[in-house]
Amino acid sequence: MSLSLWLALLGACVVISCTPGAGAVNTMSNSLGSGWTRSIWGILGQQLALVVHIAIVAAGVGALVSRSHVAFEAIRYAGAAYLIYLGIRQFRASTTVGAVAHEVREPAWSMLRRGLLVNLTNPKAIVFFLAFLPQFVRLDRPLVPQYTLIGTTVVVVDVVVMWFLFASAARGLVRLTASESGRRTLNRVFGGLFVGVGVLLAAVH
Repeated sequence: MSLSLWLALLGACVVISCTPGAGAVNTMSNSLGSGWTRSIWGILGQQLALVVHIAIVAAGVGALVSRSHVAFEAIRYAGAAYLIYLGIRQFRASTTVGAVAHEVREPAWSMLRRGLLVNLTNPKAIVFFLAFLPQFVRLDRPLVPQYTLIGTTVVVVDVVVMWFLFASAARGLVRLTASESGRRTLNRVFGGLFVGVGVLLAAVH
């Protein structure tokens, strides 16, 4: 891949990662609930899902998903339902959960698994990568090195943006977790955001 093409890929990845979505909401929620450092586990889970999406597109399965209305709709509604479930659970969470000062920390595996599912159950990511990746792939050159470079760039950029932008932004809200009413408000805000993203995923075609 030429330097100019890679720089175009890098710029596109930055713009895409900075666009708020379910991953950003999940990252900010983890940062508030378990601290900035440990929020990396949820981010890593989200990256595993991105790698799976890229692998699916590289294998050509993404084309099948985009052409199968039933398969796409089934995965889409399952993803929307999962996000809404997360939102309801966050909305109803105890006000002691999510308070960094109380040292109530979610297990790393739980955050990683949720991050994986949040991104994995979004079929639009497959369709997006199906349209996005070919712009940076040369069919007359070995494909594995190209997909490896693209995947590495996508993951590294997303980790940096999620951890240093969205997770760091959530740290500014830590003061609100000092009081029970503040924790309740944040739980409801993030719960509402999860539900909102889920509803949009189900409603927007």
